[in-house]
Amino acid sequence: MSRTNFDTLLEAGCHFGHLKRKWNPAMAPYIFMERNGIHIIDLNKTVAKIDEAAEALKQIAKSGKKVLFVATKKQAKQVVADKAASVNMPYVIERWPGGMLTNFPTIRKAVKKMATIDKLTNDGTYSNLSKREILQISRQRAKLDKTLGSIADLTRLPSALFVIDVMKENIAVREANRLGIPVFGIVDTNSDPSNIDFVIPANDDATKSIEVILDACCAAMQEGLEERKAEKVDMEAAGEAAANKGKKKTAKARLDKSDEEAINAAKAAAFIKEDEEA
Repeated sequence: MSRTNFDTLLEAGCHFGHLKRKWNPAMAPYIFMERNGIHIIDLNKTVAKIDEAAEALKQIAKSGKKVLFVATKKQAKQVVADKAASVNMPYVIERWPGGMLTNFPTIRKAVKKMATIDKLTNDGTYSNLSKREILQISRQRAKLDKTLGSIADLTRLPSALFVIDVMKENIAVREANRLGIPVFGIVDTNSDPSNIDFVIPANDDATKSIEVILDACCAAMQEGLEERKAEKVDMEAAGEAAANKGKKKTAKARLDKSDEEAINAAKAAAFIKEDEEA
């Protein structure tokens, strides 16, 4: 069953290509027609690509890995932040930090710096500093939180990137390509889909269009997370059952041993009685 349907995408305006007359010929396989200089996207192909991407994202989430969502354009920021947070995934909605992926250890140091500032603030280390110094530290902490706060829990490189507007986020795409990290992307008619592993052809300028696609993808990821949780519960239950079975076997072995001793004692008593009567 499809994750979304044609009518929902049509209502969201997913079929409208980039409003400027420029378009990338590489997007030709996903174009239905041209109208008044605007290239109309084939929504049947969009539906198929959403389903393909959603299934792959579900498996990533089920395996316990992270998908990093990237969207720095105004109309996508809040939608991406809300949807990514709903499935407990990291996201970047401010300026993409150069080297975010290719120089990940440095980014992690900056994230740890936030934790260090919080720790020293809470334990009173900064209490003897001047107001000016405390203000400077607070501003530094706020700046780090704005750019890196949403990836504080990302302790290792993500297993995939989900990008809104692959043309605008080209630096993020290039870094992912360089490291072999799969890229999922909403690709408009003015963009190049050649470097995107999972292309979702759709309007990347309309908030409603972005929201509809993310709804489908994040719902699939939520399913993956729930299946992972259920499997974990089953494995724990199986482990407890195996442990209980082992205990029962030990108890039975002990019981069998005591029975054997009782039988041997009875035989010995009978033998002694027979010997005395003789």
